[in-house]
Amino acid sequence: MTATSDLGTVQLASPDLLRSVFRRHAAGVAVITARGAAGPVGFTATSLTSVSAEPPLISFGIGTGASSWPAIAEAEHVGVHILGEHQQALATTFARSGADRFGPATAWHEGPEGVPVLDDVPAWLIARVVSRVPAGDHRIVLAEVVLGDPSGAGRPLLYHQGRFTALRD
Repeated sequence: MTATSDLGTVQLASPDLLRSVFRRHAAGVAVITARGAAGPVGFTATSLTSVSAEPPLISFGIGTGASSWPAIAEAEHVGVHILGEHQQALATTFARSGADRFGPATAWHEGPEGVPVLDDVPAWLIARVVSRVPAGDHRIVLAEVVLGDPSGAGRPLLYHQGRFTALRD
């Protein structure tokens, strides 16, 4: 339901309203990885947030219907990879349902704690999961950073208006 007022066109809360508003919010793009029982898993996330500096905590959201959720639900550690503007294809692969995310097109190696670490990203972290908080049809995962590497090259990949994009000068 919509109504026109001095505030513009106002809509009642709905999934469509939330999606429409957040399409206007530019977000950084990350890939979250974990070691699963049947092999590595991962997904593209735009919900990555720095939560605390002391202790160093991060958070991200994942839908409970996502193919990676069963592994993330059990994982002790996760990998967090900040993608560069040159990695739109990688972001798309990890966002697409049914994709061979760790196939030949994905350069990666087993990192600390057995977590899959993507190669050639601008930065990555390994974090120990400390909590999974129910939030509607998602879970908010809180994790404490254990180690990482911020030394990769490249500018960040962004997600805006339903597509991957880059910063403009």
